[in-house]
Amino acid sequence: MSPKVVEILSADELRRTVNRLASQIVERCRDLSQLVVLGIHTKGVPLAQILASQIEMLEGVSVHVGALDITFYRDDLDKIGVRTPAKSDIPLDLTGKIVLLVDDVIYKGRTIRAALNAVNEYGRPESIWLAVLVDRGHRELPIHPDFIGKQLPTAKDEQVKVFLQDLDGRDAVELIGN
Repeated sequence: MSPKVVEILSADELRRTVNRLASQIVERCRDLSQLVVLGIHTKGVPLAQILASQIEMLEGVSVHVGALDITFYRDDLDKIGVRTPAKSDIPLDLTGKIVLLVDDVIYKGRTIRAALNAVNEYGRPESIWLAVLVDRGHRELPIHPDFIGKQLPTAKDEQVKVFLQDLDGRDAVELIGN
């Protein structure tokens, strides 16, 4: 029996969701020159770039964008299997900056806990915000995103799959279940 696949966000809905997230970030950030957008490898990196581009379109201000690998900060490598670390690309010292962590899906919160630890290696930000495309619930840690594209209650045995044009050849979010 093949898994059941339900489209949660089409390409147009995903684009509108990212536009809304960018608008919310702009509204909250008083000084965009202090904003550093860091995507968490893997899908958070292109999402961070898309968000930064949208912020620039809205405000005419280019924001710093980088990539954060959290492999060595995870506490669950024994459960998720061996991973090849990617390269973190942090554009500047984060001390005093507003860091916006970006990820595609938040689930248990372990990825974000690891990202918070990793960020501290690059300075002491004034504040750290979190933007996610999909919040599927089931947190094990007291972590809550500041910006949420789509709240999606799921069963623990379901998966949320994000597809991005640059990596997957299409934009969509799908719920995969039995």
